[in-house]
Amino acid sequence: MTDLPDRWQPRGRTARLALWMGWLCLVALFVWCWQVMNRNTIWLFVQDAPRQAADIGSRMIPPRWSYLPELMGPLWDTLNMATLGTLLGVILAVPVAFCAARNTSPLPLVLRPAALFVIVASRSINSLIWALLLVSILGPGLLAGIIAIGLRSIGFIGKLLYEAIEETDPRQVEAVTATGASRAQVLNYAIVPQILPAFWGISVFRWDINIRESAILGLVGAGGLGLKLQNSLNTLAWPQVTTILLVILATVVLSEWVSARVRAAII
Repeated sequence: MTDLPDRWQPRGRTARLALWMGWLCLVALFVWCWQVMNRNTIWLFVQDAPRQAADIGSRMIPPRWSYLPELMGPLWDTLNMATLGTLLGVILAVPVAFCAARNTSPLPLVLRPAALFVIVASRSINSLIWALLLVSILGPGLLAGIIAIGLRSIGFIGKLLYEAIEETDPRQVEAVTATGASRAQVLNYAIVPQILPAFWGISVFRWDINIRESAILGLVGAGGLGLKLQNSLNTLAWPQVTTILLVILATVVLSEWVSARVRAAII
């Protein structure tokens, strides 16, 4: 008869020791991060923050509704920036997604790693960073914002789309291939119909996200509502800031509603 332990343990001794060491390392990391944060933090300013926030909040109320007509043009620019940027991102992301998917990549050893690198690079750099670089190259304006949103959208659309391509039913591909169809015909008749609902859903969802991002790209010179917000902040026109924030909030809520309705109708 084998010897049994006096008390059952969910983990072995080695696993428990590794778990405790993991917690110890996590606590040490937290303490180190706290010290790094405190190194450049002036706590007198932090203590005074509630009073400063209340003071600014009192200056922001009531909103300056007479400033609303001046925001219609920048609002239209923001919507155009988000729409054209999304369109650019879709155009660039579709071939990248097909090259990144295992079942559609024409050269898996060459094109697939390159496509995955493009997707990771696009997702790693925030749209504000793209806008800063493009404003420095192209100058301030909507063009820099459109390209920045397009470059940022490649990673989001490309990743979700290539995952949808890899999840297609292989039996449909085999059935079309058995008819003697070419590679292009297999893509057109077996793969594309399966991913179309996901494609439209991803595109609309990204458009909704890009409206939020385009609203702040003006802070770095890309135009739109963000430019008006930056000017109001620089002149300490707090009632105008409140009006701009309310317009951005209303735009985001409306775009979220439109996105949800469109995705529900498609999917």
